[in-house]
Amino acid sequence: MLMRRLPFDPFTRALLATVLLASLLPCRGPWALAFDRVTDAAIALLFFLHGAKLPRAAVLQGMTHWRLHASVFACTFVLFPLLGLLLRPLMGVVLTPALTLGVLYVCTLPSTVQSSIAFTSMAGGNVPAAVVSASTSSLLGTVLTPLLVGLTVATHGAGHGFSWHAVRDIVALLLLPFALGHGLRPWIGAWVDRHRPLLRLTDQGTILLVVYTAFSAAVVAGLWKTTPPLALLATLGVDALLLALVMLAAWFGSGWLGFARADRITMFFCGSKKSLATGAPMAKLLFAAMPGGLGGIVLPLMIFHQLQLMVCAVIARRFADAADAAPGSPA
Repeated sequence: MLMRRLPFDPFTRALLATVLLASLLPCRGPWALAFDRVTDAAIALLFFLHGAKLPRAAVLQGMTHWRLHASVFACTFVLFPLLGLLLRPLMGVVLTPALTLGVLYVCTLPSTVQSSIAFTSMAGGNVPAAVVSASTSSLLGTVLTPLLVGLTVATHGAGHGFSWHAVRDIVALLLLPFALGHGLRPWIGAWVDRHRPLLRLTDQGTILLVVYTAFSAAVVAGLWKTTPPLALLATLGVDALLLALVMLAAWFGSGWLGFARADRITMFFCGSKKSLATGAPMAKLLFAAMPGGLGGIVLPLMIFHQLQLMVCAVIARRFADAADAAPGSPA
């Protein structure tokens, strides 16, 4: 009853309920191992379905707008990590080491797919370009995110639980299922397109499984005893600062590059978002040996996810209202 009164969407309420369940009833011992195996299977299925969903024709068509896509990827995989490294001295003061690493991890992730396209469409942006940028970003992230995480951890010392052997697990559980699904798209693509709710259910179910297993291990290791409430508020502040800086850079940078309004909107939404659907499963593989569990890694991502949805919803509506009030005029 309490969850229904919270001012969040149903999935966010489910996330909060999952964290609460893991805090009160964490899985231990053989149950933890069983949940771990089920989660691995769900991750492989998730990326198989994402590969089958990706339209090849849209990718080929959108590749012609290479300047826009390169700008989006620069925001996602260059600007974000650089900002994370610049803010790391501040994070080292106000955040715990696990939360600091979690924020740095957020900076290495690819863009979202569904919400980037949805907000671009709502705001009157270039939707075909958003489909290509967001989908390609998700694909590139399976390769670039492990590399960026490795470089970041190597730059700031070892002992954070990252292992280059995890890249092998990334290939086995993410890249191979994705490639297999995309290869089978001519035969199963129509079925996947007709059953989009199944993909959304797989998306959300996999995230909830990862969050439950991650927080269970973290709670058993004493997450809530070692994470002060002020550090959680500071995480929200750092996430908000990162989001604001990238949004400003994406909007004014796209104007400096001479993009049309529709393309600026696409760069704004696709370049400033980070994917929980990709980040949560990948964290399980990249930080399997994380001391104290994955809770501190996943927590900043969950906060950033909710923050970006709330901020982008407001801004997309303002873009749409501005376009309705003055059709054809610049934003």
